Formats: sequence, C-alpha cells, structure tokens
Amino acid sequence: MKLIYTDSLVIGAGLAGLRVAIATKEQGLDTLVLSLIPAKRSHSAAAQGGMQASLGNTVKGMGDNEDIHFQDTVKGSDWSCDQDVARMFAHCAPKAIREMTNWGVPWSRVSAGPRDVIMNAKKVTLHEAKEAHGLINARDFGGTEKWRTCYTADGTGHSLLYAVDNQAISMGIPVHERIEALSLIHDGKRCQGVIARCLVTGELRAYVAKSTTIATGGYGKIYEISTNATICEGIGQALALDTGVATLGNMEAVQFHPTAIVPAGILTTEGCRGDGGILRDKDGHRFMPDYEPEKKELASRDVVSRRMTEHMRKGKGDDSPYGPHLWLDITILGREHIETNLREVKEICEYFLGIDPCKEWIPVRPTQHYSMGGVRTNATGESPQLKGLFSVGEAACWDMHGFNRLGGNSVAETVVGGMIIGQYVADFCQQNSLEIDTALTQQFIDKLQNEIDNLVDGNGTENPFQLKKEMQRVMMDYVGIFRNGPELEKAIKELKALLVRTKNLGLKCKKRHSNPELVEALRVTRMLRVALTVACGAAARTESRGAHSREDYPQRNDKDWLNRTLATWPDAESLEPVLHYENLDVMKMELPPGYRGYGNDNTIAHPDTEKRNQEISKVIAELGGNPDRETLQQALMPYTLPSHLQPSNERLSDTLAVTPSQPVGNKPL
Repeated sequence: MKLIYTDSLVIGAGLAGLRVAIATKEQGLDTLVLSLIPAKRSHSAAAQGGMQASLGNTVKGMGDNEDIHFQDTVKGSDWSCDQDVARMFAHCAPKAIREMTNWGVPWSRVSAGPRDVIMNAKKVTLHEAKEAHGLINARDFGGTEKWRTCYTADGTGHSLLYAVDNQAISMGIPVHERIEALSLIHDGKRCQGVIARCLVTGELRAYVAKSTTIATGGYGKIYEISTNATICEGIGQALALDTGVATLGNMEAVQFHPTAIVPAGILTTEGCRGDGGILRDKDGHRFMPDYEPEKKELASRDVVSRRMTEHMRKGKGDDSPYGPHLWLDITILGREHIETNLREVKEICEYFLGIDPCKEWIPVRPTQHYSMGGVRTNATGESPQLKGLFSVGEAACWDMHGFNRLGGNSVAETVVGGMIIGQYVADFCQQNSLEIDTALTQQFIDKLQNEIDNLVDGNGTENPFQLKKEMQRVMMDYVGIFRNGPELEKAIKELKALLVRTKNLGLKCKKRHSNPELVEALRVTRMLRVALTVACGAAARTESRGAHSREDYPQRNDKDWLNRTLATWPDAESLEPVLHYENLDVMKMELPPGYRGYGNDNTIAHPDTEKRNQEISKVIAELGGNPDRETLQQALMPYTLPSHLQPSNERLSDTLAVTPSQPVGNKPL
C-alpha cells in the first residue's frame, strides 16, 4: 500500500481548489492538490465573461454595494439560496477581486471621459468620472441591477487561473497531475482522505489527510451537449454520494446557458449580451422584448433560455442539420469592440463555425452549462455528515446559488468561496488531529482493486462508452430545460436499466495502465448514480423554481417546496438515491420571498412570508431614524466571517462628490 500523508488534501486544481490550497498553505499546513490534468488546463480557464464584485467604479455601477449584490443573488436564486452564504459572498467579493489584482490579473480598466456603448440596441454615450480613471471596469450581466461584472476582455477565467496557479507555484504547493480520486476513506463519521488511481501507471495510492476538499467542478457531461469540459463528469459528487453518508444538495438544479454555438455547444459569453448584443429569430426579429420588455436579453439566464426554447417551439428557430437554433447578433458592437473585448468569441466563431461575428450572426441555442447542485456543506464548507470533508466551487452546494446562478457569480464563487472556506479548512486542520487507520485505508484500497480486477479479468459484454452515450441522450431528452412527470419517470426507468447493465461491463483492452477504456468503465457507474440523483430529484419536486421548470407544475410553490433537496445513496446495490429535504426558514431571512420580476407572479406564498415582512418592519422602526446599512443588515440577519475578512469595503462612490453639473451616464443629475 502506497500511503501519502498531508494536512490539507484538495481534489481539483481549478480556481476553487487552488484558492483553498493557498489558504491552508499560508497557515503553514502541509498542502497537496490532486488533478486529472495540469492545473492550467482546468475548466476554470474556459470562463469568459467576468467576475461579479460590487466595486462601484463605473458610472453604471455607481451606488453599488453588498446589499444590492446580495439582493440580486437571492432573487436570481428564486429565493432558494442560503442567505447567510450569499451575504458572506457579497461582502468578500470586492476583497477577492483586489487580491486577484495583487496576484497579477490584468483587469480591463476604466478610461475617464465619454465612451460609446450599446444599450438596448442603441448607441449611448456614457461619461466616466476622472477619479475612476484606471480603476477596474465592469460590464452589464443578466439579472443584476448594477454593472458589476469585472472582466479581462472575454478571457477572465484564463487570466484568473494563470494568476492563482502561479501564486500556488510560488508557494511550493505540489500538484499531483493525472491522478483520479475514486473513493473517499471514511468510517461513516470522519473522512480520512481518498484512494486515487494514477492515470498513467494504474497505481492505486492512499492520500491520507486531516481535511479533504472536493473541488472537482460540475457534472455537465452527464448531458449529451454541454459547454463543460470533458473532465466535468460529476466524479467529485459521486465520491460523496458513494460514502452512503454524505449528502448532495439540489442536484436537480441544472442551468442551461442561452448562447452556446450550434452544433459544437461551445459557450459564447454572456458578455456578448452584456455589451449590447441581441437575440434574433429566423426572420431577423429581436424577440426578447416581446417576452421580457424590461430586461430583454439581460433577464436571468434561466429565463432567457426558456424564452428562447418557447420561441423555437413556435417555429421561429432557423432550421439546420443539427436542429433549430436562433441567432446572436453582436455585429452592432463593431469590429474594434469585438476584437478588443470579445476576442475569444471571435476566434471560436472563426475556428468552429467559419464565420466572422463582426459581420455575421452567430447560431446559438440553450445548452447545459452549470450545476447549482453538489456536495451539501454548511457555511464553513464542511459536510454536516462527514467530519473533515469539505467542498468548494461548482462541486459544492454551499449554497449561494439556490436553483439558479447569476452570470459572473460562478467565477466569483471560486475565488471568494476558496478564500473563505480555505480559512475554515485551515482552522479545522489546526484544531483537529487524525488517527491514521491503515486497516481502514487498506479496506478501501482492496475494494477499489477488486472493482478494477473484475473489469479487467471479467467477461462482461457491455461497452462503457455506449452506456455513457445512452445516459447522456436520456438526460438531454427528458431532464432538460423544460421537464414534466411522464418524461422524468421515463428518464428514471431508462437510467436504472443502464445502471443494471453496468454490472456486466466488459473491456476489450485489458491493460491496467494508461487505459482510457478502463477509466471510462470506472466512471460510468458513478456518473449514472449522479444522473439518477438529478432525475429523481427533478421528478419529486412538483413545482417550478429557477432553472428547474416543470411544465405540469408551472408555479413556484413556496408553501410546500421552499426547501433544499438532499440526496444520499446508503445502499450500494440500490438503483436510486434516498431523498429528503431541508426546509429554508423564512423567519431568518433578511430578504423574504417575493416576485423575481419576470413574467406573471404566480407564486404560491409561504405562510411565514408576511409575518417575516412585518417583523422586518418592526426591527427597522425600533432602530429609529436612519440607521446605516451595515447596522440594519446585522439587525436583520447576523452572519459570521473569519476576522480578517470582516472589515468594510471601500468604494469610489463612497468618496466621489457628484455635483448637479457633472454628467452621469447620458443624463445630467
């Protein structure tokens, strides 16, 4: 048995995982990162549009603060997020983005004076304050009241990942590449590390640690078409699920991005629409104002995706060999803007479509993009069921997104969540000891070795690649943007049949090292359990909330469904997970449930909503006068943070004196 010990073990070398590793290393802890691929190839690099933080530097961001960012996040979640976590996140986002600046991220900057932008398909001249010159710029994104998405052209994830990875390298944090974690070591109460397999040699290793952090990203590749990288297969979520103890949260909450190119499914950033791009149908008609006259193309992602799908169902999509699609028109932005701020989009269109988006419309349609669900954690990032197990980023249900994520909040969550949770991981390691149980470790190695032996030496006939392909088709056909009872039940039935077939997996290649077929066989069973958790959760939730849209239950039902889905898989031989629910306490919410602002308000209200609103009014009255916003916030919903993250944020808008003669936007005050 090869046993490797470390204090802090991180699985995944994307932004979230590396930021946790940096936080624990800063505290003098022995830290080790496992990664399927070289760190700089992690899927974080694919993020294009930007990172939300309420800096308030630009004229369209003037007056922004933590309160507004928090409110946008809660509304975007369709009131299903953990509001304590949303508060922690909104408060720390400005600190994280400034930290990233110190680490070398070349943010796009404000230029003082007039600048032309496209707003609502029209050219508008904004006037930036001279005091803002050289500060971090921000663009508009869907579902936000202010412009707060900070960016580096359309390569934000790339810039961030390289800066954070370079920081990790400078601190001497080792990353074991081409290593796949396949089983958590635990005794039902305490996580002690993982059993991992080297993808090159096939060697099994035991990584034993005081803390184990899952930061493996989302599970988009359980779908046939996804903007996710090939490695985003949900194995991190499967690690927790396979313990039979740790819970997954809100796995049915799967987001579809409105503008992936057809047919490749590669993302074109929300920044295209944030910068002024518009959506058109086969007749060239700009249709989003017909559905959402206020927000139009910049409604929340789940809303835009549904409106696009509805429009195509009406026959307004342009036909292609790959099915109907709509058009994203960014030609109105002009070549200079596109080649400066959307250069990756331009290259994607040239390489994969053979078109110039400066002159031609881009064929797009909604495609699976993000996983709000993941390993359920508390506010410190730790699993409530398995001590020492943490999760962060898209792999986790922390739960700041609820049932829908705002664009720009995911990149922000990786570095903000990594910064906050990393500190809690460090505290845990310093405050807890670990008795290394080699017999327990050997038990998990033997179990995984037996699984491999059965695959290599067995005579099974099922092809793992074919089973995966069938799973992805089922998820795409029946667990997509719009869902209904009969199709979800069909999905569950077919996925169960596929899971049964994995008992007869067979390999044509019998090598134990560097064998992609063996890798696929080890993953497909785990992926099917994740897919079944998504489908079963969606079938059980008889309401529509955020990205979970039931055609047979179109109302958001706060009365019966203001809760978080929790899933476990206690019986390894079972064909489905066990679901239970965690109620969200309206009486502890700073922002009680309300109208999101899209379409008709058909919500079935929670009985405590009005009571909580009355209580909030009473608290405000008792404070008297005009309390500052921080005092009011703490009176309504106190939350905690590590001490070094508690200080208030400074903003240009707090100190900038605006006089009636100074132009703001395209209108004088």
